[in-house]
Order: sequence, then structure tokens, then C-alpha cells
Amino acid sequence: MKVGFIGTGSMGSLLIDAFLSSGALEPCDVLASNRSPNRLLQLQKRHPDITIGSNRETADGSDIVFLCVKPLEFKSLTDEISSCLRSEQIVVSITSPVMLYHLESALPSKIAKIIPSITHCAKSGTSLCIFGSRLTKQDRLLLLKLLSFIGVPLEIQERHTRIASDFSSCGPAFISFFLERWIEAAVEATGIDEVLLGRLAGEMLLGTGKLLTEGNFTPQELQERVAVRGGITAEALSHLRTSLEGVFEQLILTTHDKFDEDVEKLDTLFGLGGIVQGPLDR
Repeated sequence: MKVGFIGTGSMGSLLIDAFLSSGALEPCDVLASNRSPNRLLQLQKRHPDITIGSNRETADGSDIVFLCVKPLEFKSLTDEISSCLRSEQIVVSITSPVMLYHLESALPSKIAKIIPSITHCAKSGTSLCIFGSRLTKQDRLLLLKLLSFIGVPLEIQERHTRIASDFSSCGPAFISFFLERWIEAAVEATGIDEVLLGRLAGEMLLGTGKLLTEGNFTPQELQERVAVRGGITAEALSHLRTSLEGVFEQLILTTHDKFDEDVEKLDTLFGLGGIVQGPLDR
């Protein structure tokens, strides 16, 4: 099976590295293209046996093609590769605002949307899977098996793409920001070593993740177990609840507003401006 990647920037190269290091694919199975020759050469230095070429060559020679470009580049890319694609091929977008209907209107192939995460670098995290109407059961199983090498694939409804991505894909950045500010404050207040706190925070996140995924704890139950009434943790949690009032609601509105803005631009580019969906429903 040949798997192509059009776009080898941050996420495209991450996926290639993860699939190869996990054993999901062999280098000879991988085709790659990028508008920057330097990125392709860097990629080929790491994996000498992959095949690099043009977008059209990658599209034509692949059984599964991952489209790893920015949202507003999709229309020009689909125009470029449409005539190279066949109905039996699977085309996978990894970009959340690019809707299934955008690609199904422009390409003859089977369409899926997969939202990956930086956590796949550690063979962890979730891949969000949204499957188009042309995919067979066997196609879905093929994609799920491939993605299971680098994390946990979970099928979701397309209208939940944005909110699910906030947790699985954007979440590492949000949590890292929280930890960064917390560590900075701790170092300033106590002089403790920053590297030590980074290690403590990382191990704490690993353990907390296991409790949530393997230990049958909910976030609320974890708080109740750790925060003894009248104790230090309970006092600090009370402060957090007051200080963070409205923050998460605003975070969700911010990501959704940007998402809806991008979808509307894509609707225009693909000539599908008549399709209307309400906010938070895409």
C-alpha cells in the first residue's frame, strides 16, 4: 500500500515520522511532495528511501493521500490534483475547517477527515476520524488500523470536529501554556529549578491521563479524591474556580469563531456559499 503526503510542514512531517517510527509504514511505501524543495530534502535525509516528487505525482501514485496544507490552499490544490485521482483512492484532509462536502464536490475519490495531534510523536493521543459517504466499511477499517499505530483513533460526527479538536489537537498547547505560567510563578516565588518542575509536571500529566483513561476517574472525581475539605488543594481549587470564571467559555467561542470564518472562506472558494450551518454546529 502506497501512502502519499502532500505538504510536509509541521504536521505532515510529524505524521510521516510517526508512521515510519511506529512500523505502520516502510519508507518505500511513502510518497511526499511539498512546494518547498528544502523541506523535501530535509525529509529525505531522515528517510532516504521515501519517494519525493510533485503534488500530481504523489496523488497519482498513492492508495491513500493525506492533504496536509493550510485551509485556504485546498482549493488550488484540489484543482491541481483532481485529474490525477481515481474513485478507488482515499483522500484524507487533516485540516478541521475543510469539510467533507468541500472535497467531495471537487474530487472523484473517497474522502475522509482525520485530525491528528502532536502527541502522536510519542505514539499517544487521539486521531479524530470523520468518514465521507463514499468510504466502505473496509476503507474505514484500513484507516483506523493505520492510525492505531500512532495513537487512538476515535470516530466522531463532523459537526463536533472543532470542539473535539480543542481537546485532542489544540489541548497540548493550552495545557502547556497553563503549565508554563504555573512553573514561571513557582520559580519566581521559590527559586526551585525550572527543569525539575518541568519533569514533575510532565510525570503528573502522564499519571493524570492514565487515571482518566484507565482508572475510570472523571475530572470531578479526581478533584474530590485529591482535595480534602478544608485542605490546601481545596483552598487553591476555590481560587481557580473564581479566577477562571468565563475563561473556558471564551476559549470555545474564540476557536469556533475562527473555524466558522475559515469554513465560510472555503465555501466561497469552492463555490458552495449556499450551504448554511449555524455556529458551533459544523
